[in-house]
Amino acid sequence: QVQLVESGGGLVQPGGSLRLSCAASGSIFSINDMGWYRQAPGKERELVAAITSGGSTNYADSVKGRFTISRDNAKSTVYLQMNSLKPDDTAVYYCNAVVVLTSRTTVSSWGQGTQVTVSS
Repeated sequence: QVQLVESGGGLVQPGGSLRLSCAASGSIFSINDMGWYRQAPGKERELVAAITSGGSTNYADSVKGRFTISRDNAKSTVYLQMNSLKPDDTAVYYCNAVVVLTSRTTVSSWGQGTQVTVSS
């Protein structure tokens, strides 16, 4: 019913930057909160950043001042600009969206994940 397609991951050196994108498609009436999570090997999935439909944002303490979340409601897309990357940022990054379907059912949908590796 809803597909989230992520892009923009890859290998980057410490101090470098990456920009992740996540586009939603399907039977969408509206999208509420959107967010990025990450999961490193052997660790639980954690919230990185979230943004409401009105543009209010929330960040994990570990990424404040380095990462910026934004969204384009017309394109049903959320972005994560990651600057000053550190090896500890290495993880699989997942996009999440709380979507109101055309049937007026609300679902929480996940992307397939994109690998971000920070290494010299």
